[in-house]
Amino acid sequence: MIRTEGYLLGGRVRHDQPAEGFRSGIEPVLLAAAIPARPGDHVLEAGTGAGAALLCLAKRVDGITGVGVERDPALAALARENARANGYSGLSFVAADIAHLPLGGSFDHAFANPPYHLAPGTASPSAGREQAKRADPSVLAHWAGALAGRLRHRGTLTFVLPAAHLPGCLAAMTGAGCGVALVVPLWPRSGEASKLMIVRGIRGGRMPTVLYPGLVLHRPEGGFTQAADAVLRQGSGLFDAVGRPQ
Repeated sequence: MIRTEGYLLGGRVRHDQPAEGFRSGIEPVLLAAAIPARPGDHVLEAGTGAGAALLCLAKRVDGITGVGVERDPALAALARENARANGYSGLSFVAADIAHLPLGGSFDHAFANPPYHLAPGTASPSAGREQAKRADPSVLAHWAGALAGRLRHRGTLTFVLPAAHLPGCLAAMTGAGCGVALVVPLWPRSGEASKLMIVRGIRGGRMPTVLYPGLVLHRPEGGFTQAADAVLRQGSGLFDAVGRPQ
């Protein structure tokens, strides 16, 4: 695999990734910033790729342990190398399909940036990108069920996904026994429609869903807003930037 050297969180996290095919954007960084983990928590990520989200979470929260599941063995191996390069001995990565997780025990938090380009559609010329991003309409229910089954009672399940998939995500989490606690819109710019959303469910939760104050990513003149910069480059938690859930 030809790879490129890269960094996340303003250079705080080393993150090499494939030179071609699926490459991480800002979604895993935003996802990691939304996980309410505390030191000592055990976390699980599905579709981890080269480990971006888990690496960012480990940088923000000292003392977590985590498992990343990635069905591409080459990417899982690269994620292991990235963890070693950052000195994160508490992170491990396994090459497996989400339907057959070779894991025991339970987790405090599970999260993913699931495939969201629905078939049929224009296929990517990259097999790796196609595998990472395209799935059939049942994918959210499939992923929510697999991850929720690994959570302890009151553990959290968090997805980042396009706003257009919000209804399906709400149904999938509810069907998996995770009451949806909050939805956080991510706006490209102030006054523009949200393209991405963070959705958090709680296993066994019964509270009403809260549409939470969101995060505006870019300034009109270009560049990140102050709040987005705090999350994406300085490593702040999402709710340190937009306000904490009550």
